[in-house]
Amino acid sequence: MATALLPNDGFYTNTDDKSLEIFSLIWLYENVVVKDTRDTEVRLRSIINHIKKFQDIKQCQQYIEQTSQKDRLVIIVSGSLGQEIVPFIHQLRQVISIYVYCMDKKSNEQWTCKFSKIKSVVVNLDELVSQITTDHKIQKKVEEPFSIYTFTTSVGAGKSTTGVNGQFVFSQILVDCLLQLKSTEVDKNELINLCVNEYEGNHTELNNLREFQQDYSPDKVLWWYTKESFFYKILNAALRTQNIHMIFLFRSFIYDIYRELQKYQSNHPLQVYRSQLMSIDELNGLKNNIGQFISINSMFSTSKQRTTALFLLGDITTKTDLERVLFEIDADPKIVTTKPFADISEHSDFPDESEVLFMIGSIFRLGNIDRNDDQIWIIKMTLCNDDEHDLKQVLMYMKQQIKSGEMNFRILGNVLWEMGKFDLAEKYFTRSLQQLPSNDSLHISLYEDLGKLTSQKGDYDMSVQWRQKLLTFKEKNPSATNVNVNKTNNSIEQTIPVNHININTKWKQHGVTVAGGNGQGNQLNQLCCPHAVYVDDGHQTIYIADWLNHRIVAWKYGAKNGQVVAGANGEGNRTDQLSHPINVIVDKINDSFIICDRGNRRVVRWPRQNGKNGETIISDIDCRGLTMDSNGNLYVSDTKKNEVRCWEQGEREGTIVAGGNGIGDHLDQLNWPTYIFVDEDYSVYVSDSENHRVMKWMKGAKKGIVVAGGKFEGNRLTLLSEPQGVIVDHLGNVYVADWNNHRIMRWCEGSKEGNIVVGRNKKGKQTNQFNGPTGLSFDVQGNLYVVDWCNHRIQKFDIDLN
Repeated sequence: MATALLPNDGFYTNTDDKSLEIFSLIWLYENVVVKDTRDTEVRLRSIINHIKKFQDIKQCQQYIEQTSQKDRLVIIVSGSLGQEIVPFIHQLRQVISIYVYCMDKKSNEQWTCKFSKIKSVVVNLDELVSQITTDHKIQKKVEEPFSIYTFTTSVGAGKSTTGVNGQFVFSQILVDCLLQLKSTEVDKNELINLCVNEYEGNHTELNNLREFQQDYSPDKVLWWYTKESFFYKILNAALRTQNIHMIFLFRSFIYDIYRELQKYQSNHPLQVYRSQLMSIDELNGLKNNIGQFISINSMFSTSKQRTTALFLLGDITTKTDLERVLFEIDADPKIVTTKPFADISEHSDFPDESEVLFMIGSIFRLGNIDRNDDQIWIIKMTLCNDDEHDLKQVLMYMKQQIKSGEMNFRILGNVLWEMGKFDLAEKYFTRSLQQLPSNDSLHISLYEDLGKLTSQKGDYDMSVQWRQKLLTFKEKNPSATNVNVNKTNNSIEQTIPVNHININTKWKQHGVTVAGGNGQGNQLNQLCCPHAVYVDDGHQTIYIADWLNHRIVAWKYGAKNGQVVAGANGEGNRTDQLSHPINVIVDKINDSFIICDRGNRRVVRWPRQNGKNGETIISDIDCRGLTMDSNGNLYVSDTKKNEVRCWEQGEREGTIVAGGNGIGDHLDQLNWPTYIFVDEDYSVYVSDSENHRVMKWMKGAKKGIVVAGGKFEGNRLTLLSEPQGVIVDHLGNVYVADWNNHRIMRWCEGSKEGNIVVGRNKKGKQTNQFNGPTGLSFDVQGNLYVVDWCNHRIQKFDIDLN
């Protein structure tokens, strides 16, 4: 029974703490608690180490909502607080199970039956611990995030295959780097100290840690990996969440697993099975890549027993918000060249599970995805080797660069630099310096690397210090020469045209006018309230929707005047006229412009080569935003119907991909959608202007996700005011023209607030000011183009390389 007020110590005070494991337990208490709660916590920590306790329901909800979708949360809540919080957190992907601990089981079972994630209602602490223990044995196998990188060969015109597949390539290279990098006692001691801090007060895991320190040997690594202990929990979490520094510290043990899998490599073909619970969005992500290749970013555990895998999916009559998935995998050892797999049953802590383990980075081809009569999705995959896909030459070339000499921290640092992991790259460059003899000429390369890297991060003082150290070293060692400077960088840059933009990229704050800027007018050196810009690097041209001039204008790079390429025959609705064109894109497949002819409530196609007339392709639409995906499908926003539709080639009606549920601010609604963007996963980003937010709608989703702004209108960094142009980089960071705030904002993926990219100086017409920015675009170099509406100009902001 609840008898005593819980003391305030030990309660949530900081949202920055982070567990090294995937699973966490959240406990939301009433004002009074049951005695022996502390003992219960000790027992629960032997199951799930990380426990957060709350008394304030708002703090608890805030904490849960700010966790990553890759986290996995188990919630314990009282009956009355549960009724308040569960409706708001139940739909979150990271919440996997909820337990209601109360005094009145019967009354609470009446409301809990509506929520499938509520596993049980209990009145006894022993029962609570027992239930969580039983459930977690299965949850840890089927609920861990399925961490993959995909690459596709179906890349549309104008797209770079290597750009689309960059993460896949670098994940493969990173694994190779770590396997070759020799480990030191310093690294192992750092890992042990991190584990000791993580499990302070958890006697079960501290005992495991002591046993590990005393008895570990490479031939026992598979036993340790399969044992229910810190080793598996932290390593798997690091791999699945791509915690690169933890992977780095584990690298010698990853290498031991690799060698053991090589030793016990299966010598005949196998069919194995893997069960997984997935959200519909996660499943759709795989459906969209049938026939393509995926790389598994963790050790991939499977079973030879189909019945064992099916058992883990639970009773099919039990309601769940997730999709039950069974992977059926064909693996032939004859094709394996670099990533081994083996039946590890004889070397496992659980020999009866018939476990077959695949090495990190194993590559599979996705086959059929179908649902059987038991409503289980069957996904067929085939193990592949590095020679089977279109990135063979890229992978092989990059791996040769790594293998051309002894692996070192500098090579690893350069790979991380290319991945945009600046802080980690700096860390490993510095580690390399610490290990070098004082007169080693490699100092020159490292000082240069660090000087350039810190400059790119924007830490100019530190960059100067590294360059000063370089000069000092050269003075003391005049005979030292810089052999192989930037070898790794150059090999990667020449092989892969890397995207120049990352979360630390900065742009010069003063723009250069590249079109218009000569006052409001209709001369060829003028614009009149332009709305959108499309950058065509191949033709060294930008195309502008010149709104009040009723025309589309092409402006060559460096030109003083534009050239009319559509319209300009006066405002009208003839086939050779436009009325307030508000957006334009280039359809490179059909060599034509697609124009949002807003005043005529139509979308028209206009030939790019000497086009005199347009052809209406969509009628009766209050069009505003336009974009195309890599397959040539057209997306259009409609401000009257508050929706975004996708038209496949030749389609008449189009399919709603965002909104379509009337005007409103719910997650399934829009209010005056303007500019749109579609990423490589076919997720649609919408500037939901009157809701002062940017929404992301994953392919097939019924609701959107707010990725920028959204609470209300304002000028704080957490808010937007009538957002317009939107673009998204390869890392998922959102760039938005904050119209009424006269600034361009960047919202990093998962962030609760944005930062100002350019336009920190309020409304104006100076080169560092805007007056109503609308359209946005990047060129291939990552330079930013902004339509400055009321200033009748297009501004270009170069990347600041200093």
